[in-house]
Amino acid sequence: MIKYKHVLALNPYFGDSTATMGMFPPTGLEYIAASMKDLVGKVTLLDLRYERDYRKPEVLSEFISNHIDLLCVSIRWDAQFEEVCDFLSKLPAGVCTIVGGYKATLEVEYLFERCPNIDMIVRGEGEDIIQQIVTGTPYRDIKGLSYRQNGQIIHNENHDLPDIARISFPDRSLRRHDYYWIQQGVRLSRRTFDTILTTRGCPFKCKFCTFSLNPLGQKRSYTERPLESVIEELKMIKADFVLFSDDNFFTNPRRSEELCEMIIENNIKKTFAVQARIDMAKYPKILDKAEKAGFRLFLIGIESPHDWILKLLAKGITQQQIRDAFEVLTQYNFFLHGYFIYGNIGETEEEMLYIPKFAKEIKVDSISFQKLRVEKFSPLKEIVENTPGYYYGHIGGPVYSDRYGRKELKQIRNKIRSGFYDLPQIGQIVEKAWRIGLVNGRDLAAALPNLPLLMYRLARQRMRKKHVRTSGK
Repeated sequence: MIKYKHVLALNPYFGDSTATMGMFPPTGLEYIAASMKDLVGKVTLLDLRYERDYRKPEVLSEFISNHIDLLCVSIRWDAQFEEVCDFLSKLPAGVCTIVGGYKATLEVEYLFERCPNIDMIVRGEGEDIIQQIVTGTPYRDIKGLSYRQNGQIIHNENHDLPDIARISFPDRSLRRHDYYWIQQGVRLSRRTFDTILTTRGCPFKCKFCTFSLNPLGQKRSYTERPLESVIEELKMIKADFVLFSDDNFFTNPRRSEELCEMIIENNIKKTFAVQARIDMAKYPKILDKAEKAGFRLFLIGIESPHDWILKLLAKGITQQQIRDAFEVLTQYNFFLHGYFIYGNIGETEEEMLYIPKFAKEIKVDSISFQKLRVEKFSPLKEIVENTPGYYYGHIGGPVYSDRYGRKELKQIRNKIRSGFYDLPQIGQIVEKAWRIGLVNGRDLAAALPNLPLLMYRLARQRMRKKHVRTSGK
């Protein structure tokens, strides 16, 4: 007997946050939906980035009250967390409500207090847990579950990490729309976007990173999906652009090479993006096959141009190794995007401002940079706490110091941006993106008519932020 006739899987994010741009689907929520779809009567997947009508709490509440007997909500980000809580607290209390996701796992007690209509919170990876819930397993027997009982909050012991090889991949037929590049509510491309996950976990131990840990501090060992399953999923993906969201696509070079060969053999014609370390430059044979298979965008964790910082972060590479790697990578038709961290412990302003210069020296095409952050189980947490003059506001938040506070780091951020993204660099970005096929005529035809509206909305957003800052003084 089916316990739940109609389940709503809800992505509650909308607005202008970069975490909610709308380019990629809510993959984690889709894994949950796929895990339970054969165990319930019906699953409806709503992504509020695209569902404008349902952004109104009263409209969504009416739909839930009339049709839904189980509501599953994914809360993943720091961004818009309070807004999501406000929205969620306005939804019907009479419908069983489950919340999960990375941020939800970190904020269990707060969410129960903030949103009285939340009945259960799934902690950690939830594919196995949701199956037990919808099939009627007693709550007390479900590991990884926190729930209300007689006015109290019960926290069961943590759940073991699920086996990635037996987890159902997302069922894209549940989607109500395609995914495009959207910013400030303006669509900038005709190209459609999607993601695929072929591994979980990371074998490296960088101190700034917790990819190998879930929010409970459990070590997620590097595990791989069968390649046959990956190809099966790729054949079902209709999107033009696909991001491999593995922490490092080239962790197992032989497997990466085999997957590239299978993509070519199966005539899968897409543009692919991957996250990677510079180690991949050691394997030109694999890079040749990756280029032929359609891999075009490489998102590379560089972190710092300074050897002492790379050692502090336990990155396992040196500046010279970075230079050597990019000597190889720049020979291919890959768009190379580098990630950097600034505001490291002991780092001076002069050292931070070397980031854009170094990035141009090694010929990175584009960069992004963020302040050093502290996660709950990161080794950096203890280091920051034991370093005089350094502090952080909250778990998951940036690190500041007596010398470099919020104001100073913001000024440095702006200098890094302007130091790299000058007119010649922007011209190089456009030229290369066009030359290797990241941008085409269809994209320009979609973007150009909408650019005035985008510029207007960006200007309006800046004015609102300026007004908020001025009003707060």
